Amino acid sequence: MQLLLTHYRTHLQGQRNLAPATLRNYIADLAPFFQFLERERLGGGEGGSKGASLKEIHDPIGALNTFLTRKGPQAVTAEYRRLLLSYVAWLMSARITNPGKANQTQGHARGSVARSLASLRSFFRYLIAQKLAPPSPLWNRGSTAMRDLIPKQAKPLPPVLYKQEARNLVEQPQAASTELRHPALLLRDAALLELLYGSGLRLSELAALDLADMDLASRTVRVLGKGSKERTVPMGRLCVEALSRYLEAGRPRLHARASAQALLLNRYGGRLSRRSVEEVVKRYALRANLPPDVHTHTLRHSFATHLLDGGADLRVVQELLGHSSPTTTQIYTHVSPAQARKVYLAAHPRASAGSRP
Repeated sequence: MQLLLTHYRTHLQGQRNLAPATLRNYIADLAPFFQFLERERLGGGEGGSKGASLKEIHDPIGALNTFLTRKGPQAVTAEYRRLLLSYVAWLMSARITNPGKANQTQGHARGSVARSLASLRSFFRYLIAQKLAPPSPLWNRGSTAMRDLIPKQAKPLPPVLYKQEARNLVEQPQAASTELRHPALLLRDAALLELLYGSGLRLSELAALDLADMDLASRTVRVLGKGSKERTVPMGRLCVEALSRYLEAGRPRLHARASAQALLLNRYGGRLSRRSVEEVVKRYALRANLPPDVHTHTLRHSFATHLLDGGADLRVVQELLGHSSPTTTQIYTHVSPAQARKVYLAAHPRASAGSRP
């Protein structure tokens, strides 16, 4: 088995050009499957490896190949599917012993199950190419049958701030004491927070902004989003005012020749890093007595939610956020109970107290 994994690792390194961490994950994700095969005894008998032959225990892939070959070509796909269904159910419910830690277990969330199946698909394509497993369309790229086996992942709603909470957070730099923080940094922080909440930028987009991306006259900012897709996002009056103050009185005091193009600078004149942006948001969220899980994406989600609460069309919000599909935008959109009641009272013919029968 170790020799097989060594050859597979070499294949991944040579053919797939994977990053070291990704390569380790591809190999590590196979361990639970081997454990499952030993417990399953391949032929579908009682669970557990008790009674399994030494060949099955030490060469589960060889034993699986023998089992499937005996079933015949017509039954191979059905047997693969049965095996994978059992494996997914086992992953999600059985609890697997955490290697190296006695009596400790590690559960498998839906996301890790999906990743495990992706790693398994790559492994079986290799086995089939090496004639170590019978072929099946189940392992083909884009197989709908395989996609149906992957458990649907729940998409939790990101946290959202109330409008007053967002306003309180964004205004924190103005209320901060210059004795505790350099005035130039306070001006920068105010512009940073206004851009995050006022324009809904991603963390990576904000950190990458250059001076040339800003057009204060037209109140727009040019953003390079995911997939190198460029979009133009409007800025509100308060955001433009905060940027003007920073550019006039803050940035010149932080400027260094090495970062002449960067919009947001650190105290040494270099481009402000993503991590530093996160730290700025955390600092002012703490000052505003907001929950500890508030981060840059909270402001982006609040931006989208508050636009929709104000009557913005979903397609407009999609464009502002830089999403290629409205399906992606929907996770950022949820209606507050107060807004739902307001819409109901305004729209339903029998909602108002004075409606006629």
